[in-house]
Amino acid sequence: MIKFKKINVFLQAFLLGLLLISCSSQRGKQENIKLNILLITSEDNGPQLGCYGDPYCKTPNLDKMASEGFRFTNAYVTQAGCSESRASIFTGLFPHQNGQIGLATHNLSMYNDSFPNIFSELRLAGYKTGIIGKIHVNPESSFPLDYHSKIIGGFNNRNVRAIADTAFEFFTSTGKPFILMVNYRDAHRPFIKQTNGLPEHPLEPGDIEELPEIGIKSDFIKEQTANYYNCIMRLDAGISMLFEKLEECGKRENTIIIYLGDHGQDILRGKRTSYEGGTKIPLIIYCPDEILSLLNNKANIYSDDDIKIKKGTVNNQLVSTIDILPTILEIAGIELPGNLPGKSLVPFFQGENPEWRKYLFTEFNLHSPHNYYPQRTIRNKRFKLIYNLMPNEINPGYDFTLNRFFNVDTLNSKLENAPDYIVKSYKILKRPPKYELYDLENDPNEFHNLAEDSAYTNILNELILNLTDWQGQTNDPLIEPENLYRLKAEVDSCWSTSEYVKKKKWYYPEYFLNKERGK
Repeated sequence: MIKFKKINVFLQAFLLGLLLISCSSQRGKQENIKLNILLITSEDNGPQLGCYGDPYCKTPNLDKMASEGFRFTNAYVTQAGCSESRASIFTGLFPHQNGQIGLATHNLSMYNDSFPNIFSELRLAGYKTGIIGKIHVNPESSFPLDYHSKIIGGFNNRNVRAIADTAFEFFTSTGKPFILMVNYRDAHRPFIKQTNGLPEHPLEPGDIEELPEIGIKSDFIKEQTANYYNCIMRLDAGISMLFEKLEECGKRENTIIIYLGDHGQDILRGKRTSYEGGTKIPLIIYCPDEILSLLNNKANIYSDDDIKIKKGTVNNQLVSTIDILPTILEIAGIELPGNLPGKSLVPFFQGENPEWRKYLFTEFNLHSPHNYYPQRTIRNKRFKLIYNLMPNEINPGYDFTLNRFFNVDTLNSKLENAPDYIVKSYKILKRPPKYELYDLENDPNEFHNLAEDSAYTNILNELILNLTDWQGQTNDPLIEPENLYRLKAEVDSCWSTSEYVKKKKWYYPEYFLNKERGK
C-alpha cells in the first residue's frame, strides 16, 4: 500500500505559514492569510477556449483567468472517461493503480476506500471539504465531505447561476480554510444550445467550422459542433458568476483557483479514445498576488515588481491530472503520500525551471462494458505512440459512438468523398493495429500513422521501451495477457442474455491486485 515520506522540516514550516501568516499587503495592512482552494471541472471539453486560440468559442472569463494566472498548453487526463479521470484527480494515481478503470455508474470501482486523496488529506489538516455536483467515483466512502450539494442534477440541468448561489452559501458557511470542488455539466451531451438565456448570443452552424480532428464535414457535425461551443460559452458565463460570489464574500484573494476539463469532447475521435481529442484538456491555475509573493519570496528570486510580470504565464511542459493532488497538498503544507507518479506544479509558480518529465502517459481500459478496448499511450515533446493491447480486433467503441450520436450510413457516404488519409484513419479507429505513431508537431490531429515507416523506427522503439518501463514501474495489471482476457471475459458476461445486464460485482480487483500490488 501507499506509504508516507518524512516531510522536509523547512518546507513544513514554510507551508504552514501559508495557512496562517501575518504579512504586509500592498496597502501596508497586516492580515492573516488562510489559503482556500477552489477546484473547478467542466465535463467533456478539450481546450476549445479563446485563450487556447480557438477562433469561434468566446470565453472572456476563462481568458481573463489565464491572463492573470498560469495556462498549461500540454495538459492531459489519465483516461478519457468521467469516473476514471476524476479518480486520478482525487488520488494522483493512474486508473490501473487505483482500480477505477471504467464508469462508476456501471459499478466499476477503486480497489478500496483507503487511498489518500484530496479530500481525506485536507480534511485531516483542518480544511472544510465540499463538492457541488457529482463525485462519480466508487466507493464514495473514500471521500470525507463536510458538504455535498447535488443541485446540478441530471445532464439537462445547466443552471449555472444556481451553482454560483450554492457555492456562495458554502463560501460564507465557515471561517476555516476550505476546498470546494465545483463540477459543471457543460459541455457534456446533450449539447444544449441555450438555456436560462445562456449563452446570450449562441453560435449557429454557419458561424463555425467542424473541429479539425474529426476530419470530415457534414451539416449534422457542424450543428453538433456549434452547440458544443455554446455549452462552453455557457460554462464561461457560469464561472464568471462563481468568481463574483467568491469576490462578494471577500475570499477571492486568498483562494487558489484551479480550472480543468475532466477529459475531451464527446465528438468523433474524442471521448473514449486515446487520441488528443479525448485526452488533452484545458488547465488554468490562478494564484493570488500575496500567495504568489510568498511562493516567490520562498524561492528568493523575485521582487514584487517581478511577480507582476509573471502573470499570464504560458507553460508548455507535459503535465497530467496526476499532478493536481501533489500540487494542492504542497500548497496546503500537507505531507505527500509516497510513491505518487505525479509531480507538484508549485515550482512553476515560483518561477523555477525544474527538471520535468520527458514522457507523458495515458491509458484506456473501458468506459462501460460496451467499449472494452485497452490501450496504453506515451508521448514526448513531439511524438506519440498508442499501443493497442488487442490489435486487429474491432474496437467496439467505434460503433458505440456512431450508433449513439451519428448515422453510420451518413458517415460512410461522407468518407467516400474524403481524402485517402482520412479514410485510412477511420479504418484504424475501427480496427487498430498494434502500434500507432503520430508526429504531433506536423500532424496534431493524428491522421498519419508512422508506425510502419522505417524512417521512424528508432523513435518507435524508444517509445515502446519507455512505455514498457512505465507499465512495469506502475504495476500495470494488463501487462499480463492473462489479466487482459480475464477482464474481457468479465465484460462479455454482461451479455449472458440477449440484452445488457449491469454487473453487480466485478472481480478484477482480486486478480489485478497480485502479491506485489497488494503490499
